[in-house]
Amino acid sequence: MKLATKMWMVVAALAIHGTTIAGTVPAATPTAASASSGDKCIDNAQTQTAMDECASNSLQVADKELNQVYQQVLTKYASDKVFIAKLRLAQEAWITFRDAELEARYPASNKSGEYGSVYPMCADNELEAMTRQRIEELRMWLKSVKEGETCVGSYSNS
Repeated sequence: MKLATKMWMVVAALAIHGTTIAGTVPAATPTAASASSGDKCIDNAQTQTAMDECASNSLQVADKELNQVYQQVLTKYASDKVFIAKLRLAQEAWITFRDAELEARYPASNKSGEYGSVYPMCADNELEAMTRQRIEELRMWLKSVKEGETCVGSYSNS
């Protein structure tokens, strides 16, 4: 078996089982509340197309959760117009960052030619990991802060 074929099999196996490859950032571990059916889906996927669909579905679940948490923060702080304006700017900047980060990770203009058929799955996995991290960042505005905590900024005690 050619070395290139062996390497491809190793990379595919690692991608399927979620093991990180040296130099990559591991996907965020979903919490019990945010875990999707993606892990079960990918475990049962038999083709690259099925794995792509699993990753896409998991990203959609994470994106929906992100939007729900973002709306909860907007609702909780609706009376603070300055905060809301700055949060909206921060969220727009995060979306720009997320997209630029993915482009930096996979910079080739011909993604499928350079990264192969696994690219859609890998890209969606990266986007999901970044989305889940952003969800946790936004949730900080929904958590209670202990009295006397310092450096909490706009995180509320309510």
